[in-house]
Amino acid sequence: MDALIKLVPLGSDLWIYLAIDVSIALALLVVMKWVTGLMRKNSVTEELGIKDNFAFGISIAGGMLSLCIVLSSVVGRHIGQGYSEAATGMVTFGIVGILLVKFGRFAHDKLVLNRVDTHAMISERSVSVALVDAASLVASAIVLRNIMVWVDGSDMNAIIAIVTGFSVVLTMLLVMTRILEVRYARDNQNDSFQGALRKGQLALAIEHSGNLLGTAMIVSAAKNLLIYNPSGYVSNVTGWLVVSVALAIALHILVLINKKVIMFGMNFRQEVDQQHNVGVASLGFTLSIGTAMVINGVLGG
Repeated sequence: MDALIKLVPLGSDLWIYLAIDVSIALALLVVMKWVTGLMRKNSVTEELGIKDNFAFGISIAGGMLSLCIVLSSVVGRHIGQGYSEAATGMVTFGIVGILLVKFGRFAHDKLVLNRVDTHAMISERSVSVALVDAASLVASAIVLRNIMVWVDGSDMNAIIAIVTGFSVVLTMLLVMTRILEVRYARDNQNDSFQGALRKGQLALAIEHSGNLLGTAMIVSAAKNLLIYNPSGYVSNVTGWLVVSVALAIALHILVLINKKVIMFGMNFRQEVDQQHNVGVASLGFTLSIGTAMVINGVLGG
């Protein structure tokens, strides 16, 4: 049997650390689900099982996936530091990660899509708004996870680096969305991008979700280009800002080139914005994420 399968030897204490981390991660997920339920008028069971609110399900799924992504960066982080230290570190970083994801959602609702009442639209079964909401949550979690992996240690310097780096990236996502809104208004007789989402423009929501996820993935590649300095608060922030902007611009240019090549002879902007072509939007969604994955692979992500 040993000649057929070669397994990496695992220490006996590894399973104890794993049990501690997984148990705490599950407890945090249950607590967050309970807290989320307190903030809503109707329960998850009622919205999904009785009302069959698909938009609500999409939003909840995005939230749960984002929490799992963040917690995946914390599990195993404190192996070898002692059981009590591992438990304390898991709780601390888990709570910090969850709070930052919640902050990212709040910032997206109140600052990025400031003209859309996300919760009201999801309650009214707006799938387009739910898709963008879920994508924003997952995008925030992807960025946060990679920043948490990037920092070393579990001290206050690491937490400061995580919070400031995440804030910088959120600001960049806000600016990128505003640029997209200007482009949309220019190409559609000064029409509103957020207004189109409120009207249920599914194709636009799919394409924008791809933009959010692709940008998050490419920005996360900054961790492979930057050196973490525990006491270099300013250099950490400026590093993430400069590299993130450069990578996001590069992604946008490459995706645009890919669209022009693959959809040669087609006015893909008109297809998505005016004809609501979900197929073209899905292709744009794939190109944004796929191009980001290729660049990540090149940069060692």
